[in-house]
Amino acid sequence: MLNVLRKPIISGLALALLLPVGMSTASAATTTEKPSISALTAPQLDQRYKDSFTIGAAVEPSQLEGKDAIMLKRHYNSIVAENVMKPINIQPEEGKFNFKEADKIVKFAKENNMDIRFHALIWHSQVPEWFFLDKDGKKMVDEKNPVKRMKNKKLLLKRVEDHVKTIVTRYKDDVKSWDVVNEVIDDGGGLRQSDWFKITGTDFIKVAFETAHKYGGNDAMLYINDYNTEVESKRDDLYNLIVELLEQGVPIDGVGHQSHIQLGWPTLQQTEDSINLFASLGLDNQITELDVSLYGWPPKPAYKTYDEIPAEVFKTQAERYNALFELYEKLDKKISNVTFWGITDNHTWLDDRAEEYNDGVGKDAPFVFDPDYKVKPAYWSIID
Repeated sequence: MLNVLRKPIISGLALALLLPVGMSTASAATTTEKPSISALTAPQLDQRYKDSFTIGAAVEPSQLEGKDAIMLKRHYNSIVAENVMKPINIQPEEGKFNFKEADKIVKFAKENNMDIRFHALIWHSQVPEWFFLDKDGKKMVDEKNPVKRMKNKKLLLKRVEDHVKTIVTRYKDDVKSWDVVNEVIDDGGGLRQSDWFKITGTDFIKVAFETAHKYGGNDAMLYINDYNTEVESKRDDLYNLIVELLEQGVPIDGVGHQSHIQLGWPTLQQTEDSINLFASLGLDNQITELDVSLYGWPPKPAYKTYDEIPAEVFKTQAERYNALFELYEKLDKKISNVTFWGITDNHTWLDDRAEEYNDGVGKDAPFVFDPDYKVKPAYWSIID
């Protein structure tokens, strides 16, 4: 995941004044003036949406015990690794795979009858450098000789094939959905100028999907995942890429919409248009990394502590979640999974971002459960 679109959004206390179109003050009060009960015993979130889509959470292996484990078992029927299945963690050295931490998540999911999403087979970030070094240890992107560049391309594609083959073969009977490639569209337009792209063009995408399909079988659901898919320019570039790949017979089954969003951005219409656009290609849609930040871009000023966040801000967040999940239910024939990028507000990558832009002090609160494992107004708004 990367920073969300640098779009000017109202932030701070002013956000508390925002309500989605069509939401009256009275109806807002109805969904937010409910008790902050323990989330450990609250009505199950996944059961509320069992007829529409699975509800997932991103986890670290350390969260598979204690209260986090109780939360996972109670509210989620899908799970994804936040970090330990990314390339740098699962194959840090060529040919030396480290499945220990990934296996813990797979084991937990199987024991608790949960679907597993794999994130992510190929990504430009959190990828070890060895992928892009030639046999002499030199950076492939620096090679000028066309003959050697072609050899480097073949070597890199072979490494993609080996990486994907080994992982998919190991987990093909356990993983239901695969983020095959992640974040290949550039914010400025066109394909991201990653080392993958500079060395192989779009062939690394083709090889990754074809290999995942070959070793995962017909039941494997293969996704191309990205952030800011609601932004028209980026959405259209992704759409055009997928059309081109589908015409070449590349086995893409769906689009993953990361959905690292804000209280006031993107609009519901942008979200709906994006899901409908990719569904028009016959593709599934999944909301893969959902969190609703309290801040615009950049995330400053930020609240220094969780206790400083006004109740009105949480009410606004509840209305945002309410509108989102009403839309998801409306489109549930086109959406198979909604995954939160965390469990509760005590662990979120957005805290790192808030701290980065506020001199090391900042707290975000993007989920429907608070740091003390109690439900927030946002929980009541989507549990109905």
